[in-house]
Amino acid sequence: MSANSRLTIAAHALAWIGLYQRQGHEVATSEQIATSVNTNPVVIRRLLGELRRAGLVESRRGVGAGWSLARELESMTLLDVYEAVEPGPLFAMHRTTPDQGCVVGHGIQPAMQGIYEGIEETVRHELARVTLENVLQDVLEAPR
Repeated sequence: MSANSRLTIAAHALAWIGLYQRQGHEVATSEQIATSVNTNPVVIRRLLGELRRAGLVESRRGVGAGWSLARELESMTLLDVYEAVEPGPLFAMHRTTPDQGCVVGHGIQPAMQGIYEGIEETVRHELARVTLENVLQDVLEAPR
């Protein structure tokens, strides 16, 4: 099972746009952001589309096309980003109903649901504590 990197890539893109705008640029292209992330611009455009629907970025078409922040980094939390790009729960139950005639099959989902709800609450609380400004500052202070 591989880990999901959508939150990390979205935070990367937002921090990059924020820094780029602070350097005096109005908009960033998905190609520029993709170069920093080291991925295909299509991946970036899809994620930025989700971030736009959540009100975190804006896009401009035509001459001077690109992406800009819709809000300041200080007012965006990692929870905002998470909710924009990870619409489902952190953990999921079986794809099909387990054997209800089996003692474990019957009880596993209720047992795991309570555990998962606690984990999800903790994750959301921690993500809400961190702004994208915090992330960018940590990036800028990281040793090179």
